[in-house]
Amino acid sequence: MKIQDIKKTTVIGAGAMGAQIAEVLSRMGGYEVWMVDINDELVRKGFQYIEDRLDRFFVSKGKLTPEEKKNIVNRIKGSTSIEEASKGADLVIEAVIEKMSLKKEIFKRLDGSAPSHAILASNTSYLNISEMASATKRPEEVVGIHFFNPVAVMRLVEVVRGARTSDETIEVACGLAKRLGKEPVVCKDTSYGFLANRAYRALTDEAIQMVWERVASPEEIDKALKLGYNLPMGPLELVDMVGGWAIRASSEEDAIREQGPEKGRLHPLVRAMVRAGYAKIYHYWKDVLSKP
Repeated sequence: MKIQDIKKTTVIGAGAMGAQIAEVLSRMGGYEVWMVDINDELVRKGFQYIEDRLDRFFVSKGKLTPEEKKNIVNRIKGSTSIEEASKGADLVIEAVIEKMSLKKEIFKRLDGSAPSHAILASNTSYLNISEMASATKRPEEVVGIHFFNPVAVMRLVEVVRGARTSDETIEVACGLAKRLGKEPVVCKDTSYGFLANRAYRALTDEAIQMVWERVASPEEIDKALKLGYNLPMGPLELVDMVGGWAIRASSEEDAIREQGPEKGRLHPLVRAMVRAGYAKIYHYWKDVLSKP
């Protein structure tokens, strides 16, 4: 299959990432998109998220007319059925929570419902593409297409090759990224966290350790890194913004399996914070860690 053969696309997951991917596929790619989630309310919230973002970042700034916004939204259809939404699809992108067992279940279902030529992609930021592909009878057509948040702004897309991903599939994935106004980089799935997240994780982990040691507040650590290395955001505020601590906690079992206990296990600070019901390290510092 070639990039020009893609007409119908499907996104599994209508949360923040899934909805943003669906919006970009429609707005930048001009594709018909089916957006799927487990119930009607989640699908409705996905559409509301898309409309709110289009109004805030495009219509209000004169980058889109109301009619153009309407056309973008109208190209997106909602469903609660993976089988219905993937029927006739040329490309499916899975964008659910980072749980390997769930992803493999979805890929197995997609393998039975999507056309034999369809590319099955995952938006995972960490997990192994080869393992997802093992749930299908078409590992050559399984690939990672990892967008970064916010999808409309971030130019990077990691195209991740599984053990049996074909060159043709990689070429189509890279072509899709470019059509959506992104810059693709290609890597192998043997790197847990792929390229950007693997390298950035080391920076974040050291920042967490400094908070744990009470060297400074999260705000001071982020400020030092932003001013010292010209970063647009500090690592701690970035993970706070994207909800990364909960993602780490939910995927710890997979991280240990892939990286071993030394690198994969949660930092004690993150474990304590998540168990206490905190999603942001800034809030946890203020309410808990900064007190005597």
